[in-house]
Amino acid sequence: MKHLLFLPFLLFTLLACNSSKLPSGHAINKKPKNVILMIGDGMGLSQITGGMYMNNNKLNLEQFPIVGLHKNYPADKDLITDSAAGATAFSCGCKTYNAAIGMNADTIPCKTILEYAEERGMPTGLVATCTIEHATPASFIAHSKKRDEFENIATYFLKTEVDLFIGGGKKYFDQRKTDNRNLCEELEKKGYLVSGDFKDELKNLTQTTQNLAYFTANEHPVPVEQGRDYLPFASKFAVDFLQKRTNGKGFFAMIEGSQIDWGGHAGNTNYITTEMIDFDKAVGEVLEFAKKDGNTLVIVTADHETGGFAVLKGSKINNIVGGFGDVMDEKTKNWYHTATMIPVFAYGPGAEHFSGIYENTSIFDKMKSLLGF
Repeated sequence: MKHLLFLPFLLFTLLACNSSKLPSGHAINKKPKNVILMIGDGMGLSQITGGMYMNNNKLNLEQFPIVGLHKNYPADKDLITDSAAGATAFSCGCKTYNAAIGMNADTIPCKTILEYAEERGMPTGLVATCTIEHATPASFIAHSKKRDEFENIATYFLKTEVDLFIGGGKKYFDQRKTDNRNLCEELEKKGYLVSGDFKDELKNLTQTTQNLAYFTANEHPVPVEQGRDYLPFASKFAVDFLQKRTNGKGFFAMIEGSQIDWGGHAGNTNYITTEMIDFDKAVGEVLEFAKKDGNTLVIVTADHETGGFAVLKGSKINNIVGGFGDVMDEKTKNWYHTATMIPVFAYGPGAEHFSGIYENTSIFDKMKSLLGF
């Protein structure tokens, strides 16, 4: 694996971390009302590069004026994090063990940024292209010692009144094996509009008086390659929905492009790049909202890199050659995560705080501080 390919990008990133380069009209030291955290699961620099070159050499990420790097190791001795520990670092601001959902390293529940927002009356939302109980979205709303306790994680959507969530995993709400509860019916009793008929019905939704639970699949949504196309639309819908409910208090949303990671695990270049481009389209929708609003901080990052992915010799615009590192699990034939540092892109009020190199937990600290929690 040609690690030297990383060096030019690292140099560029460090040079880009200069708040004096903010675009005209971008106010320094202004605090945001809204924070939107976008996570491309498994998205390292090479995944971004591959998506860019397979998208005619252009991504919406190029519009962000601030770029930084975060160190993503967990509390474990191993430097390799999983999505649960990585997302908990963002949501709670603590390093924890791999597989922990909203728990610190001593298995004590830690308050998440979403829970802080809910306490202050801010609308909140979660959008993902995996099951909504999966590691990343779960880490913002649930507290579980193990990431695979999906039915337990689903119960937390009844405990914290998240205003909107969109993703797969309906079966963990209404086809439960551990008890006879139907969490969809319980959500409806709490006043939620519960639906699963994406996308025409969502397009026609105009009311914002009810909370919304929107299921895009019974289990995991299919990849982009197999026809999934909801993330950009759902991202725009979510931020518009939350904005209409703010009453001047602002909102918090987490939006995940979940399956970039799965392409890396599969060692599948096309899977990675199609998911990367789809996620970047969602970034474009959110960025357009933020530019018009003027009070929204958008942060785009990843929990970790997956597969040791690289763009190799012979690659051309719209036709790249992808390679993977020597990190395959011989039993499962899946590629592992790696410990490479991860880029952080920021736009809007407070963006200047995200330049430089810092721990992944600092993303929580910065969001919490900027929102005045």
